[in-house]
Amino acid sequence: MISTAVLGRYARSLAEVALELHDEESVSRDLVAYREVFHAVPELQEAFDSPAVTRDAKERVLSALLARYPVRKVTENFLRVLLLHNRIRYFDQIHEGYVKTVNERKGIATAKVRIAAPLSERELTGLRESLSRATGKIIKLDVQMDSSLLGGVVVQVGSTVYDGSIRKQLSEMRRHLAEG
Repeated sequence: MISTAVLGRYARSLAEVALELHDEESVSRDLVAYREVFHAVPELQEAFDSPAVTRDAKERVLSALLARYPVRKVTENFLRVLLLHNRIRYFDQIHEGYVKTVNERKGIATAKVRIAAPLSERELTGLRESLSRATGKIIKLDVQMDSSLLGGVVVQVGSTVYDGSIRKQLSEMRRHLAEG
């Protein structure tokens, strides 16, 4: 297994080049497209990883993929570097690192929001604005329904958790009653 530090270097290098070229959104779309290709045909990553498949055969397969699913030159070069260094099997981890690096550099944070009941657009906008003020970052919401919540909302931004769930409020009330 390769260290996450090595994978992080690949992700940061691609992010730096994409940001320098002001092409990070296009590169992101390219990476998502290739993630879908690799997930749709898992045998591709197996072939790229296999020592039984010659380097020439792997390069022909990648060239055929790039012809069928064209991408920006920077993304193409990146895929070729991954192939050259036998890192395509780590594509998903490198892609995650790329997104994280680009978001950090652009001051964007993802808030994982668990809710018991759907929120209106107005409520989501208010939540996004409140979190943005609290963190000083642009917030992207990743909202998921959680049937284990009685009500309210639980938000995680990085390692910080904001628990506004009814369960938490009941727990606090119990604690206050037990103390007093």
